[in-house]
Order: sequence, then structure tokens, then C-alpha cells
Amino acid sequence: MRDYDDYDDYDDYDDCDFADPGGQSALRAASAANPRNLPCPTCGEEDRLTRADRARGYHCDSCADEIERGC
Repeated sequence: MRDYDDYDDYDDYDDCDFADPGGQSALRAASAANPRNLPCPTCGEEDRLTRADRARGYHCDSCADEIERGC
């Protein structure tokens, strides 16, 4: 059983704060404390990820779709 209190980033980000709740995206919502100001590590496009997304090793939605679904 996992102890979620042990996660380093648990208190730093709101894990329920998705950019598109109920949608296909796993990206976190942008906010003043978590701006969408980082490039995607795959395509290099600027302002695609937040600090919370980067911490989780995410890609922008377009690249994630291509990687996961071959779209």
C-alpha cells in the first residue's frame, strides 16, 4: 500500500487541479503559483507545461497524443 504523504511534491501542487477536468489531458491547470511557462521536452514549443507538469515528466497534449496513440 502506498503512503501518499511520502511524496515530495504532494504538498507543492494541487493533484486535483487539472487543466481539463474530465477530459483527456493530464496536464495541471496554470495558476499564478504554477504558470504554463515551460517548453515541451519533445517538440520544444514554449509555454506548454507548468512546473507541476514538468515534475511529473509530462509532454504537451499534442506530443502526448502522438506518443500514446500514434495520432
